Amino acid sequence: MRLFAGTEFDVPPRCERCGELEESCACGPEPTPLIPPEKQTARIALEKRKKGKRVTVVRGLPAEGNDLPALLKQLKDGCGAGGTLRDDVLEIQGNQLDRVRSSLAELGFRVQG
Repeated sequence: MRLFAGTEFDVPPRCERCGELEESCACGPEPTPLIPPEKQTARIALEKRKKGKRVTVVRGLPAEGNDLPALLKQLKDGCGAGGTLRDDVLEIQGNQLDRVRSSLAELGFRVQG
């Protein structure tokens, strides 16, 4: 006889959505709901990096409520410039303040800076 036979700890855990055993469940983690752009404020700024390079930086957008990689791709395509995502901060190469501001406003974000 096992230690927890007949208790809730004896039964293997099951997925709440599909009812399969957790180790064989194909549901994956539950996606977090996206925050509407109208309820978010993006703060944009121009920063100077090594060797005089300028970078347009977008802060204030949480990663858990947004699809930041997709947003970064839209901004890079709109500006015709490269960029990266570092620690929930979007970085676009060059002085792209006006283009980033207009792109974010078109998507519905409030913009500061």
